[in-house]
Amino acid sequence: MTPRTALLIASLLLLACPGGDDDDSATPTPLPVLTTIDVPVTVTLDGTPTQGVRVMQGGVEGRWLTDANGRATVAIDLTLDAELWVLASADSARTGAAEVDEEDLGAPLLIELTAFDPSDNPAYVFRDPGEPDRRDTTAVCAHCHITLNEDWIDSAHRHSARDPQVQDLYAGVAGTISDQAICDLAGGSWLVGPLPGGGEGARCYLGDGVLPALNDCDGPCEEAETYGACADCHAPGIDGALGGRDLRDAEGHAYEYGVHCDVCHRVESVDLDAPPGTGGALRMVRPSEPPAFGFPEYPLVFGPYDDVGSAVMGAVGRDHFESAVLCAGCHQMEQEVLVPGASPDLTRWPTGTLPIHTTYGEWLAGPLSPGAPCQSCHMPPDPDAGNAADLALLQLDPGLVPGWERPPGAVRHHTFDGPVDGAGEMLRLAAAVDLDTTLDGGVLTATATVTNVGAGHAIPTGEPLRALVLVVEASCDTAALRPLSGFALSDLGGALASKDSSEDWSVWPGAEEGMVVRVAATPGTWHDDPGFGPFGDGTFAPEAKGMPVATVVGSATIVSMNGDIATFDAPLPTGDTAWLGEASDTTDGSPSDAIAGAPGHAFARVLVGPGGQRQVPHFLAVDVASDNRLMPTASWTGTWTFDAPCAAPVARARLLYRQWPLALARERGWDPTDVVMQEAIR
Repeated sequence: MTPRTALLIASLLLLACPGGDDDDSATPTPLPVLTTIDVPVTVTLDGTPTQGVRVMQGGVEGRWLTDANGRATVAIDLTLDAELWVLASADSARTGAAEVDEEDLGAPLLIELTAFDPSDNPAYVFRDPGEPDRRDTTAVCAHCHITLNEDWIDSAHRHSARDPQVQDLYAGVAGTISDQAICDLAGGSWLVGPLPGGGEGARCYLGDGVLPALNDCDGPCEEAETYGACADCHAPGIDGALGGRDLRDAEGHAYEYGVHCDVCHRVESVDLDAPPGTGGALRMVRPSEPPAFGFPEYPLVFGPYDDVGSAVMGAVGRDHFESAVLCAGCHQMEQEVLVPGASPDLTRWPTGTLPIHTTYGEWLAGPLSPGAPCQSCHMPPDPDAGNAADLALLQLDPGLVPGWERPPGAVRHHTFDGPVDGAGEMLRLAAAVDLDTTLDGGVLTATATVTNVGAGHAIPTGEPLRALVLVVEASCDTAALRPLSGFALSDLGGALASKDSSEDWSVWPGAEEGMVVRVAATPGTWHDDPGFGPFGDGTFAPEAKGMPVATVVGSATIVSMNGDIATFDAPLPTGDTAWLGEASDTTDGSPSDAIAGAPGHAFARVLVGPGGQRQVPHFLAVDVASDNRLMPTASWTGTWTFDAPCAAPVARARLLYRQWPLALARERGWDPTDVVMQEAIR
């Protein structure tokens, strides 16, 4: 008997006939139709009635808590277009379920929960997540979780272990160089060593890397013992011991799939006092109980729902899956100085650690906390997904053991959208650029304002190698106008070389025709841009914020080279610093140019290495020189003037996203391009 049949019978039994014996013509008056019924439920945990267990009807929002005797009364919605189940959810046990007896709708139910083993099982083998074109078996997550798998397969999480830039910086190689002659020309060493994902082969060892820098070794560093904790977040699915693993241990699923389903859904809790990643902040519990349902261990997964009663899943509800705390397990990193023999300046960093990744802390201090956690933007609701297990696509009726249809938006996308490759609307929606202009006496004044309008954290955030570069230009028709005043871009704009006023500005070894030398003045003052932490809370004075003011003076283009001696199209103006760079093409998708000294401003967290090198990867950091990234809702404004001989000059302000420092990207052959986040033209 279905619930609908039971409902009809119950309704018929409740019909009343108020007419007397002598009034056969009286019309019966129906009572209200029965739509709910109370069902008493008792829940035991390891055989003992337990208080505080959440009890609910599957597919219905209401929740009840059991009393001291393990009892609760659940109001069952008989109109639900599904089989009727009652579920019980406790923090220490897999969710249990019992079906309502449709022959006796009010009959008491007993749900017997068993506590799971909370110890982690290092012998566990992480499960294959599968792919959209490889999901024909229940051995892979994609078999049932079709939509979620299709979201995740192209995400940055999926590619985290095999990310070519991560692998290059880990081993100290230029992975794009595949020829020994080119490697030799670049100054690298062509050597045989371990390859990403397993095996051995020849690669070009060039530049700094985690392994050579932290282990005082050259080349493949096969005997390295210090790994910089890279694998703890980038390859968390390495079988065996958690934490402290060599990224080169990532093979098979751990390499191909990076952060995948069976990693995230093993996170039992999060401890933000511990180092980021597996073995630290992410406390993982891999199942260890006897085999069941064809799996080597009894299934055990953690997730956001407390009403998943499928024994094949072995689900346990955890609130952190709907909280920014889960993301903070990898996206919040206060790091000790890793370079052997180096230490931080304790007057600047009294805790002895440097802020490297602080996305969670930025959000926590911002206006979107706590109401809009990371998942709100990076895992937006999917209105078309009725259930995480795709009941409709699997042609399963709601109410069977796999689950129920959920309200629109209750299932979230697993795309994890972000700025990694500069694609997508999320990056462009993060900032706004406003531009105002005036023309007076042949001088065009342009005032540009950049505002963080869309992000709940600083922009840019995450990886400190990222920067936002504001470029301000003006023209008459197609002729560029000469800047007269305003801030000049620092080295974050990229430079091929630089010289101070004591050096000969006509000598530029390696320069070529068409390159530009831009001149800036340094008045000895400091920018006071607010940033995160001590850069924004008043701890650091402007000088300690590490951003000396430079103003534009002028530029000249090289028309010929005689050895190292440059001839210019115009005399170089007088100034304090000269930057060798390139003509600027800042259109979307164009190759990144070296434009330090041009009118503009940059926003970044700048890490400094032991020799004073700027914009170094975090494993080389001994200090944070500056941090003027735009916090949520924050704005920055600058003004520039241009010599404007025409009646209708045009000003343009472009905000560029640069994923890597120009010099580092070119050294490794990463083919850097500019992404225009926002543009204003007046």
